[in-house]
Amino acid sequence: QVQLAESGGGSVQSGGSLRLSCAYSGTITNEWCMGWFRQVPGEEREGVATISAAGLTDYADSVKGRFTISQDNTEKTLTLEMNNVKPEDTAMYHCAADYLQGRYACAPIKTFVYGMDYWGTGTTVTVSL
Repeated sequence: QVQLAESGGGSVQSGGSLRLSCAYSGTITNEWCMGWFRQVPGEEREGVATISAAGLTDYADSVKGRFTISQDNTEKTLTLEMNNVKPEDTAMYHCAADYLQGRYACAPIKTFVYGMDYWGTGTTVTVSL
């Protein structure tokens, strides 16, 4: 069983920065892909960033160059550094875990949300002009 708990959301002005954290517990090993997705009410989930056990990262085009995902396996923490945020980044952000089942790399960012095995309840990010 895997449990994930996000923190760090809040309100920030456009152009500002925010750091989201996800504390995870359970059997997360090098056979798991970790990532973040976001969702706006009434819209589909959108994969934001993923990181494999080997440290390979992938980002949605909309956040490339602005967001950075990182993982600390010792502390069991997944982090999303959000810089130069925009109003369109406003959403509920969730961290997620996807069991690789023998695969070497994470699923492509656009399909990551369809294969997630566990995710947290989320933390809200609101970006104002």
